[in-house]
Amino acid sequence: MSKTVKDLKVVFMGTPEFSVPILESLIELTDVVLVVSQPDKEVGRKRVLTPSPVKKCALEHGIEVYTPKRLRDEYEYILNKKPDVIITAAYGQIVPKQMLIYPDYGCINVHGSLLPKYRGASPIQSAIMNGDKTTGITLMYMEEGLDTGNIIHAKEIPIEDDDTYGTLSEKLSILGRDLLVKTLPVIVDGENFDIPQNDDEATSTVKIKREDERLEFNKTATELHNFVRALNPRPLANILVNGEEWKVLTTEVGDSVDGKLGEVVEVNKDSFVVACKDSSLIVKKIKPAGKKEMFVKDFFNGFNKESLKGVVLNEER
Repeated sequence: MSKTVKDLKVVFMGTPEFSVPILESLIELTDVVLVVSQPDKEVGRKRVLTPSPVKKCALEHGIEVYTPKRLRDEYEYILNKKPDVIITAAYGQIVPKQMLIYPDYGCINVHGSLLPKYRGASPIQSAIMNGDKTTGITLMYMEEGLDTGNIIHAKEIPIEDDDTYGTLSEKLSILGRDLLVKTLPVIVDGENFDIPQNDDEATSTVKIKREDERLEFNKTATELHNFVRALNPRPLANILVNGEEWKVLTTEVGDSVDGKLGEVVEVNKDSFVVACKDSSLIVKKIKPAGKKEMFVKDFFNGFNKESLKGVVLNEER
């Protein structure tokens, strides 16, 4: 008797919110025998040990969760579940070869770009940073190279002018879920596509580090605006104001102004304007050090806004 999607023994590997709708659809459609996620992390000022969104989801459904610190040394437990297929979506660790070659239906990754463009750790952020007008989801078979495996299916969507990492990630998550639901039966029937990537067209991305989050005003206003969108809602772009770090959530591209790069040249009731390479960046929403996120107009209710004028951002004190 041939296997059906409902019979499929699945190990799912994922960590952030992006992965949750994909896991939920697999729980409904298949037999998820194990969920693998990153170890719990300390969160917030009180450093509370917190499970990943994927782990929370799995536990709510009564599914066992495994959180190895080093997957390459601790993968045997996963193979002992005898999965028919391993499906990953933003898991966060390299999957070792021993796992890649084990399942009958392979290891399938749900990747947040149109491969071979934006392989690696930050495909969604990179598409926004670079001002792309479209992006998409790729289902691919995993191999030892980073996001280099053959393509099963891909689908494109537009990037709207007001999209942030948060909104675009949510759209791509739903797109990935729907594409996987549509494609799994075809894979089980053995009729799926298996298309090699063109390595000559490949571009790579890297994990965004703490030191990469600063707005640098030797760039154009459009580049800076896209950077803010790409890091919203996390980890958020930042600036130094008189040596104090402020996070920046919402900006607009402004007109040309006279001033040093990074200088606050204008202060309005609901924003402040910063000189950059070609024009200016209008800052509308911030998270000042030690405070909650707020619109600039609300922040100015308890702040001497005129003291901002003439300040050159990012200068150490």
